[in-house]
Order: sequence, then structure tokens, then C-alpha cells
Amino acid sequence: MPERYAVMGNPIAHSQSPRIHALFARQTGEPVTYERILVPISGFAAAVTEFEASGGRGLNITVPFKLQAWAEVDRRTARAERASAVNTIVITAAGRLGDNTDGTGLVRDLCCNHGVRVQARRILILGAGGAVHGVLPALLAETPTELVIANRTRARADAIATSLADLGCVTACGLPELAGEHFDVIINGTSAELHGELPALPKGLKIGGTTVYDLVYGKAPTAFCSWALEQGAARALDGLGMLVEQAAESFLLWRGIRPQTAPVIQALRG
Repeated sequence: MPERYAVMGNPIAHSQSPRIHALFARQTGEPVTYERILVPISGFAAAVTEFEASGGRGLNITVPFKLQAWAEVDRRTARAERASAVNTIVITAAGRLGDNTDGTGLVRDLCCNHGVRVQARRILILGAGGAVHGVLPALLAETPTELVIANRTRARADAIATSLADLGCVTACGLPELAGEHFDVIINGTSAELHGELPALPKGLKIGGTTVYDLVYGKAPTAFCSWALEQGAARALDGLGMLVEQAAESFLLWRGIRPQTAPVIQALRG
């Protein structure tokens, strides 16, 4: 009998996760069903309890509930603890285990799928929200020369940098301070793209020859990717591959099998 999995969020109708996990299940022969669950903003804890009571075995968590999910599990992996957010819940007789697969998904897409080198490189990440915090430990594990967090509100970036200082060379700044700077890789983790806007970057930021990566994805190039190419970026990549890679890591946690991601990414691109 198929076992039940789902993604919870608000909004959720746009989520590609059901299609991704259906392709994983077909590929591996694993007996799973996977659905979207729209959760009221104030109803996350009740929704998880109801899902568990109905026999659900695992959840993916998306915006805006990753921080709440961190509080609704019984145990957390080390990477979930460092990320201060949970995007994957494993439900067993022993309770709920919370994990965060976002950072692994990003690094696998960047380094394995696209051949982008992070080690010994200067990395800039824009934004200081939950999505950014979730991927930073995995990026720092790749030992960049320096990882700079730039945010409209400097204090928020400073707080994250301080919390992760033991993992590597991580610093913080405000967006205006980027004028005249150059980085090997720039990752956009701001929410500006969700509103069809660009981050408020200074004109002096040097983009030429840089690889840029947008955590957001879409059928067309994102506004950030299009802008970066116009400024002379060497490559502009979106977050579809990260979505598939973090989903594969969740599938591994639930089923003990890592599905092949390349054919799934190709199917979604098609």
C-alpha cells in the first residue's frame, strides 16, 4: 500500500514538488503518494498533527513555515540545528525528525550539475532571510575564501554571520557597501524576485565574469539572471536544479534511496 508524503506551505498551488516526487517514485519503484497541502498561516502545528495522525510518513515544508517546523519536531539533525530551520520532516514511531536539505541541494546543483567551484572562491549571497540562513552552512563547508552576506538591513546579516563564524570566513555588509566589489559567485536569496523586482544593488558592483545563481526559478529567466547577463556575468543559473536536488535528499531520508536527478531536471525544463 502506498505511503503518504506531502508538501505544506502557503501559498502552495505553484509547487512542483508533487511532480518531482512522482517522477522519483516511478524511477525507483517506491510505493509513495505525494500531495500539496495548503496550510492556514495560523494552523501549521495542527496541520502537522493531523497529517501524522492520518498515517503520513514525511513532509516537505516551504514558506512561510520552515521556522515553525523547527519547533514542531522532536529531534533535529546537525544541519537543521545550524540552519535554524526545517524543510523536511521524517515521521516514525520514534517521533518527528527535522532536517534541512536546502543547503545540500544548492551545493549539489552548483558544484555537481553546473561545475561551479566554491572552494577557495569569494562568494556573495544577497539576503538574510530563512532561505539564506538554510543554505549557508553547506556553502561554508565547501571552504570558500570568503562568504559575504549582504542585506538591506545590515544588522540582520551581522547576526547570521556571527552565528556561523565558527564554520569559516563569513562576513556581513549592507547592500550599498558592495560598490566596487567583485565576487566569483553571487547568489540571490532575496525576496525581490517574488515581486518581479531586483535587489537594491549599487551601480558599482562588478558583475563581469561572475557566475550568478538565483534561488528562484521560472519558465523564463528570472529578472536577476537577465540583469546579470546584461551586466556581463559569465553564467546565470536559476534554482530549479536546487529544488530537485533538495527533494532527492528528502526522498533519501524517507525511503533510503537517492533517485537520479538529471532526468527529473530535464523533464521539468521540458
